[in-house]
Amino acid sequence: KIFMNTLKYLQSNDFLLDVDLWRLFANLEELSKISLSFLKTFFETVKEHVSKSDSPMDFSTILRKFFQGDLCQTHQIYCLNYTSAVFYLENMRQREDFGIYLKWCEQNEQCKRLHLPELLVAPLHRLTRYPLLLSNIWKRSTDETEKGFVWSLKEKVEKSIRDLEGKVKWLDNFQKFRQLQEVIIWPQLWDRDKRFFVPEYLKQSLRENSSENILSSANRLLLHEGRLTLAESTRLLDVYLFLFDDFLLITKIKRNKKKYGGSDTGLIAVCPSLTPELQSFTREGGFCTVLDQPIPLDRLILKNIDPIHITVFSLRNAFLIQHENRYRQCIAVFLLQAPTETAKKTWMSQIETAISNYTTQHESNKSTAFCSPAESPEI
Repeated sequence: KIFMNTLKYLQSNDFLLDVDLWRLFANLEELSKISLSFLKTFFETVKEHVSKSDSPMDFSTILRKFFQGDLCQTHQIYCLNYTSAVFYLENMRQREDFGIYLKWCEQNEQCKRLHLPELLVAPLHRLTRYPLLLSNIWKRSTDETEKGFVWSLKEKVEKSIRDLEGKVKWLDNFQKFRQLQEVIIWPQLWDRDKRFFVPEYLKQSLRENSSENILSSANRLLLHEGRLTLAESTRLLDVYLFLFDDFLLITKIKRNKKKYGGSDTGLIAVCPSLTPELQSFTREGGFCTVLDQPIPLDRLILKNIDPIHITVFSLRNAFLIQHENRYRQCIAVFLLQAPTETAKKTWMSQIETAISNYTTQHESNKSTAFCSPAESPEI
């Protein structure tokens, strides 16, 4: 509240007007109001029971009102915004004026030397402790009807938390892919290979079929990623690989301050779910330019390279990735070098597992399609 009310005061005096209160604090005021109401009602019941020994402890009414009402739902709304809030905060705190505001609030003794990220996570911890509270009430209940009711509430809250975890993971994955869309640059065909000549009047129609949409699927999963070295005929090239559950993407690491197309990557917010290496790289204004087309896992051949065969090239921890087309012709080969033997084994294992899982799923889908009911002759 110290951070939220201070920001409101500053904005009422025309400071930090571009800071979005909702993105930072979501429905914190509503959550605080409902939680406080629950707390007061709860203790009033205890107080009444203590002062009047003949007064029954009617917890069922309170629990029904809050746990079948807005308490868990309000928590869910806050929790679903939490990852986005941390993402937004991490981006904003790099600004000098916002940094001064944070430091001023942190000096308040009520904050107990806690920073804003440590305070924002508190409602998440509170929600996970509700099943424990309900379990303790259940243990101490003597009425069988009340025990059954409290137990059903506890199970409902636990299910709510499990559902929330799934939603948070989905949102986290969605935000990660949205960030990857900013970091990964897809050069136009005529820029990638000078052999492809396209007249100016046709370029716009080709641009409309943007490759960037490949990463817009919320169902795609990023399985493994990292920096490797690509051996070319005359040099070694720093590359960053992204292994998805259906294809492998090889990108060149670029450190230019300007993103392909002219925008400034330094202003892009860094998603906390990205790897620390990619976060650091992105903050420095770096980005990844796609080296070649994505390699579908059912068209990828992985080969281990024996050290004795590549000593002449001074390469170590190397393996080969071969891209085949639908006619089983090899259309691209990438000789990659990992920083260590362990990293090489990890990459090969991850790729082999991804290919195996993709093949199994693909065959399963095929068999399901073949087993589907025959089409009616009347259709």
